[in-house]
Amino acid sequence: MKPTVAIGFLGSTLDAAKFDAGRWSRWRPTVGLTMHEDLRIDRLVLIHGTQHARLAAFVALDIASVSPETRVEMQVMDFTDPWDFEEVYGKLLDFARAYPFDPDAEDYLVHITTGTHVAQICLFLLTEAHYLPGRLLQTQPARGPGGAAGTWNIIDLDLSRYDSIATRFAADSAESTSFLKSGIDTRNAAFNAMIDEIEQVAVRSRAPLLLMGPTGAGKSQLARRVYELKRVKRQVKGPLVEVNCATLKGDSAMSALFGHRKGAFTGAAADRAGLLRTADTGVLFLDEIGELGLDEQAMILRAIEDKRFLPVGADREVDSDFQLIAGTNRDLAACVAAGTFRDDLYARLNLWTFALPGLAERREDIAPNLDYELDRHAEREGDRITFNKEARDRYLAFATSAEARWPGNFRDLAASVTRMATFSPSGRINVDCVTAEIARLKRLWMGGADAPDALADLLSPEQLDALDPFDRVQLAHVVETCRESRSLSEAGRTLFAASRRQRTSTNDADRLRKYLARFDLSWTDVMGDR
Repeated sequence: MKPTVAIGFLGSTLDAAKFDAGRWSRWRPTVGLTMHEDLRIDRLVLIHGTQHARLAAFVALDIASVSPETRVEMQVMDFTDPWDFEEVYGKLLDFARAYPFDPDAEDYLVHITTGTHVAQICLFLLTEAHYLPGRLLQTQPARGPGGAAGTWNIIDLDLSRYDSIATRFAADSAESTSFLKSGIDTRNAAFNAMIDEIEQVAVRSRAPLLLMGPTGAGKSQLARRVYELKRVKRQVKGPLVEVNCATLKGDSAMSALFGHRKGAFTGAAADRAGLLRTADTGVLFLDEIGELGLDEQAMILRAIEDKRFLPVGADREVDSDFQLIAGTNRDLAACVAAGTFRDDLYARLNLWTFALPGLAERREDIAPNLDYELDRHAEREGDRITFNKEARDRYLAFATSAEARWPGNFRDLAASVTRMATFSPSGRINVDCVTAEIARLKRLWMGGADAPDALADLLSPEQLDALDPFDRVQLAHVVETCRESRSLSEAGRTLFAASRRQRTSTNDADRLRKYLARFDLSWTDVMGDR
């Protein structure tokens, strides 16, 4: 067995006693430490101040009488103020760094029963950080007579070894994770793993969080839940300040974000604190941060790093200590490459980046989210709406199929539930209501900008990228009209119906043929095997 070395402070009160036989009937922590048959102390490093040298020698003599095998090693350590945390920690750290520890040859116990509370806390922290390479040792008096030795126990800082504590930690973490998911029993493994990571980061870090994902994926709601979780954990006390950066344009962006002084510009009739100052001690959520101009980005970076910034028209900087959560549906790395987003700000935001998947990538989560949206409708309208079984099965069969694209993600789902609930005054959504809603969704998606691209099977990706949005929409409509027509002439008559009425002679087929040729397309290309 390796020899055991104990390290601890002399207890100037608890270890003191009159030099008579009565001292052996009372518990003295440092002496009692060496009186246990089941705990052999081969060496005791006894830390004490110069003014307690006589008591230390007295204690060493008593230890020699009850435990001759224990060698007492005196360690003088004087403090100007033994209640000054910085001084005590600094001197103990110097001691730990200088002491010739040899964990391979010796076992170390750090006795935290004696000394001031500040000293005990410092010993705990230094042991936890492994500056003192040992385990914590706690002693206490025993009940009843003859308790001079007291009792002892080892505190293992690996809390996972304590089943009850580990269980409570796991339950608390699971509760926090459920909170971030708004209590929704999500089933997508990748999403659940990401939320687990966000929960750990939210409670352990004050660094910025970057939430990426398509519109409607839930970035704003998740940011609010992160804020509420940090409030529950008492990590922030200020407000949550939300701003959609896409609404901040021109000169007003600087004023809205950083505030201004009275008279800074025309119309500045009074001082304005600005959103960053309003978020002091709280959380600032900058949604669509990729929409900010480069000047605003530079000032945001300074505010994140230094907690200081200059309001418009001011000659003195102001402070604001906030945590930033940023959201975007843009690829910020691509924006950096294009020169529209600062690389230093992106580097600062990119420590904790989480990409939220769209609803189409989480089809197994549609069912629990459907129930969540019904609950939200009940809270909002005071009217509980439910599905009958056949209608629910019909809706979920469509919603989880490849036919349902969900371009607006959870916003689409929320709107769909609201419509069905509104059209079900009896309180039950039936098959007819679901059938009508499915048809409505198909029409909305086919007519929207996010509809399946009719050009994808006609043009190469390079050709599509070269199209202006106007030309792309127009050409897609032309292709759709062609495919609904029986001939080139019929398609031409449909497309040019208004303009052909103003001409005496027309050749709509030729006009359409020339239009398609602009994009290297022919009637045969468009119609394919139709």
